[in-house]
Amino acid sequence: MPELIRNVEIFRGLTDDELKEIVAISQSRQMKAGESLVEEGDIGEEFYLITNGSVEVIIGASLPTPRTVLHLGEGQLIGEMALIDLGRRSASVRAIADPTLAQVIRNKDFLDLCERNARVGFVVMRNMAADLSFKLRHLNLIKGN
Repeated sequence: MPELIRNVEIFRGLTDDELKEIVAISQSRQMKAGESLVEEGDIGEEFYLITNGSVEVIIGASLPTPRTVLHLGEGQLIGEMALIDLGRRSASVRAIADPTLAQVIRNKDFLDLCERNARVGFVVMRNMAADLSFKLRHLNLIKGN
């Protein structure tokens, strides 16, 4: 996993030792195809890095016609906003490959790491802010603003 995590956008700029600290607070979770990783509306207390397999992101899971909006695979993140707040999940995520493996990082563990090493928190939050800024600019261009 250390090589994979090095290429994850929100961890860009962390040193090898800092990446090892991230790996140290992560836990593996293996899922079978069809197994849910998160459910829309649940409180987001952790985020996930897909390390093997793939998942689908579903909105309106409780509606008569839920809709798959995205497929994610190796090296992609789910629920990274849980690093910032403990808000409700905006979508459900289900494994579509058997097996699918994810590394799980709990909000509390990440915040504890940031207390010990503020640079990790700064770099990750800066990267998340840059990503959010890019997405908002893109959305504004699409809307014609």
